[in-house]
Amino acid sequence: MAKNSFEQIKKDEQRVLDELSDNANNSVNEIAKKCGFSRQKVWRIIKNLESDKTIWGYATVTDKDKLNKKEFVLLIKRSNLSLTKNVVNKIIQRELDIESKKIGIDILSSVYVNGIYDWIICFTAEDIKGAKRFCENLNKTFEGFISEVQLLEKMFAAKKSGIENPDIKKLGDFFNL
Repeated sequence: MAKNSFEQIKKDEQRVLDELSDNANNSVNEIAKKCGFSRQKVWRIIKNLESDKTIWGYATVTDKDKLNKKEFVLLIKRSNLSLTKNVVNKIIQRELDIESKKIGIDILSSVYVNGIYDWIICFTAEDIKGAKRFCENLNKTFEGFISEVQLLEKMFAAKKSGIENPDIKKLGDFFNL
């Protein structure tokens, strides 16, 4: 395959990804029209991106207030103890997700990071009590491996999953504007 053909494929994939990022709910026909591609080409690009795990899923962006849920961010700092195989397996097997659902917690994202903190978990709970109960369960599950946690409540999402909040003007309410 010629070099510029590979480059063109990557550019075409990026155009489709950009359209999916703007609205993953768009039909293949709508994406094809916006990109100037055939429906078959868009379908093939999407299937290839799913197959090679460039796309690993689709999500619905919801207004948690309307669902009577609060969103939280948990910053986690590891202790100096080396992680055991058992602890790593708990993370890989998503044990925390399973146990959290039992107390009404929905983990939205869980990310290993480099910096002051080592892990960030974004989740929903009915209230601060549920969020704190989740923190306690986390500390019990990974006892000795966590040196610090910081629990933050999200107050307003201007943009989520690449989608601008349709009620963005309500942000002014937080600043008494």
